[in-house]
Amino acid sequence: MTKLLENSFRLINIGWANEVAMMCRKMTIDVWEVIDAAKTKPFGFMPFYPGLGVGGHCIPDDPLYLYWKAKHHGFSSKFIKLSADINSNMPQYAVGVLAELLKKQKKKLSGAKILVMGVTYKKDVKDLRRSPPLVLIELLEAKKAVVDYHDPIIPYLDIGKIHKKKSVALTPKNVKGYDCVVITTDHTDVNYNLLLKNARQIFDV
Repeated sequence: MTKLLENSFRLINIGWANEVAMMCRKMTIDVWEVIDAAKTKPFGFMPFYPGLGVGGHCIPDDPLYLYWKAKHHGFSSKFIKLSADINSNMPQYAVGVLAELLKKQKKKLSGAKILVMGVTYKKDVKDLRRSPPLVLIELLEAKKAVVDYHDPIIPYLDIGKIHKKKSVALTPKNVKGYDCVVITTDHTDVNYNLLLKNARQIFDV
């Protein structure tokens, strides 16, 4: 129960961070600035950050086990269910945001060239279990986008519906060839200045 409490605490707070990010976007407020400001009250606030959802083994699964177990005892955990729903919907939400960004370039998702930066579920961790960026790639390809990826610790992908993709080299010429670069996992070993200087558009999830 202690482990389930801790995992559910993270699931719920990540879900809340994602909901706040969506709310802030509607109100044209910088969610990162909001979180940084809230962090100045360390005794009353613990920072969680928005992103594509949750991956790995513990956070996506353990809280749902607790939800299921509680149901057997006649109790419905609304926080767990709501947070799980928000987090699992983030890749679909990101597709919608990306479509809006491309529309400003007078482009559609179909045929758009997209570079996904990072495919692991967590920064600097070589783990693809339940990784949200993989879901994003599948969703984009279902919309007929042309999707490549770069990940400094995953040289190739052959998993699920994603077949035989290789991590593309991060060069100015390559980056300039994409309609949008989508930062999905903030690995340390990435030249973000190169992206800033050469990308037509950057969407940091």
